[in-house]
Amino acid sequence: MSSHPRRHPRALAVVLAAQLSASAAWAQEQSPPSSESPAPAEDAPAAVTPEEMEEIEKALAADEKERARPNGDTSPASPTATNDSGVTPLKLPNAISGGTNFLNLSFILDMALAAFSSKEPLQEGAHDPTKNGFNLQQLELSIGSVVDPYFRFDSNIVFSQFGVEIEEAYVTTLDLPASLQVRAGQFLTRFGRINATHPHAWAFVDQPFVMSRYFGAEGNRGLGVEGSWLTPLPWYVEVVGSATDAVGEATARSFFGADAERVLSPLDFQLTGALKQFFPLSDDISLLWGLSAATGPNATGYRNHTSIYGTDVYLKFRPITSASSQQVTLQAEVLYRRRQVPEDVLSDWGGYAQTVWRFSNRWATGVRYEFGTAAKTQEGRVATDPLDPEWTAERQRITASLTYWPTEFSRLRLQAATDRAGWRASPDYSAFLALEVVTGAHGAHAF
Repeated sequence: MSSHPRRHPRALAVVLAAQLSASAAWAQEQSPPSSESPAPAEDAPAAVTPEEMEEIEKALAADEKERARPNGDTSPASPTATNDSGVTPLKLPNAISGGTNFLNLSFILDMALAAFSSKEPLQEGAHDPTKNGFNLQQLELSIGSVVDPYFRFDSNIVFSQFGVEIEEAYVTTLDLPASLQVRAGQFLTRFGRINATHPHAWAFVDQPFVMSRYFGAEGNRGLGVEGSWLTPLPWYVEVVGSATDAVGEATARSFFGADAERVLSPLDFQLTGALKQFFPLSDDISLLWGLSAATGPNATGYRNHTSIYGTDVYLKFRPITSASSQQVTLQAEVLYRRRQVPEDVLSDWGGYAQTVWRFSNRWATGVRYEFGTAAKTQEGRVATDPLDPEWTAERQRITASLTYWPTEFSRLRLQAATDRAGWRASPDYSAFLALEVVTGAHGAHAF
């Protein structure tokens, strides 16, 4: 690689023209006049004018400013951007690239003004607004960097009004053969679609209640190891498997939950598997379809297990073949849970479906429908659920939202919902006005 500093193209052109002009003028002055063919005065190259010299100085100053920039792209990206390919460009630390960009850092603030009709809102998500008035949903510090040619480090540290927690902190391999990849640490499992995402990637202010009911307020995550394999099939197929701790009231609710159980065998881990498939149906329409399963021990008795099965679909219409900024997405997940309890097996299911229409660069509107059934015994009778004893009937929630992006680094969202829980005498109503801002470097989210 050449050691010469990189020049701005415009500066090169101007400097070269000036040098040629000056050289020609100097050569004419040094050469003796010819009596045979005197050159006309108007053909003599002119000296550099003050205007041209000012242009050269401006170009050189711009060139110096360009060369003074550190290596690596440090410009922030929108937290709500979507990368359809699911590929985030690697950024090497300065030990490898020779630049000064070692860590990619970003802060993401989510807060909401909320109003509820009920004194006890049915909001189970850890980042959901839960009370009338102002709610700090989270302040997330995102840190990421390539460690070396073999590992990448990522973490998400969440600040609340009254504490700090490590939401995720893991390393990911970069150079395994046969399209394999492994990550280890604390991470959100890749069960379904929404579980592995953070609030700034959600299409609504709060998370679907089926996720907090089955996994916990924080979604399903834990310490462990995960492997993934991109198959060589003609279409995109990825196989994912992980083993994580089965404890955590807010992260493994259907498993050991808050019980501090010891790990005595591999059967005491939560095992999660997923199959992800992507289909480009046309230039404008794409489809992602997934199947997921999670199994692990629960706290109701010795060797009692819980199994959760799910399927998810994500359909996107984005007319890239025409000059339009519109985009329509459809997303849905359905989950089924089966739990062993003393002398019985309880089962229930739930899910959500949502559609979002982004009708301009800055505006979008969406609607979401959620449902969940009561737990039932093997005979089909409504059971007394040890996790949710009050959940004796079906629950449905309908939500509508309107989103405005002043820029790609800020977002305002107005949302209203009606929540109809069968065990309550009347529906609950809620309204949110949420604000999100992001500063720093943050990679685009996968499709």
